[in-house]
Amino acid sequence: MSDNELGRFLRIRREAITPAEVGLPTGPRRRTPGLRRAELATLAGVSVEYVTRLEQGRDRRPSAQVLSALADALRLMPSERIHLHRLTKAADGGFACMGGATPTRTVRPTVRALLDRLEPAPAVLLNRLSEILTCTAGYERLAGPIGLLDGAPPNLARFVFTDDRARTAYPDWDRIADEQVAALKQGPFRADEHVAVLADELAITAGAAFTERVDTLPGLPKSSGIVRLVHPEAGELRLAYETLELPADDDQRLIVHLAADDATSAALDRLTGRRPGALRAVSG
Repeated sequence: MSDNELGRFLRIRREAITPAEVGLPTGPRRRTPGLRRAELATLAGVSVEYVTRLEQGRDRRPSAQVLSALADALRLMPSERIHLHRLTKAADGGFACMGGATPTRTVRPTVRALLDRLEPAPAVLLNRLSEILTCTAGYERLAGPIGLLDGAPPNLARFVFTDDRARTAYPDWDRIADEQVAALKQGPFRADEHVAVLADELAITAGAAFTERVDTLPGLPKSSGIVRLVHPEAGELRLAYETLELPADDDQRLIVHLAADDATSAALDRLTGRRPGALRAVSG
């Protein structure tokens, strides 16, 4: 696995944009997905040789002006611009935001109190290694029967990639796997020694299912969406989720799930033992 995350991100975003999106003619016989390097260079006002050096990792420290021009040319969203900035700073190698700190496994009392208030909604607290630190009883009712909580400590990424039960539990396993890799890569990734150890482990235990995603996905997990989960007792559920990032000192994220349709709402009510409709489905 290459450590050229900045170059990989620029290439992935370049290949994801069509010429039409930036006002360029499509033309016949385009063998390159998205924009050509020369087209990106023209849009950003830099040389094609410089774009090539950035993508190949031979230059990892573009100026702020070049970075802004590339972000504009690639039509990056605010979250993508922040990620691009982080990748540039990580390439310097002289300073790490976490300072080599061990991933936080302590849960503050107020965070525990917040989880108590979220009952009976399924909610889980993860650290940057995707370790499950604590969760609501509602989440236990979902995750326990599929085997997700069996580890010590349980780890969402490790479950998805190394436990055969994960492919049964998640009908959209490929998309779930993509999100797990993106979550691990959203920080400095291999520049973080603790994340690097987990990545090395998954590269061995999961093989290409993990390493190919590392090589092709940017580190931008979706903060919200809908996930399908097959529960042994409740059947297939459609769960809307929202991700809430806690302060940087916590180094943790809270994921809260809600029923995405009436059938899932009724199924969650049955698991919870509540009256029908207590866990109302979100609209849309």
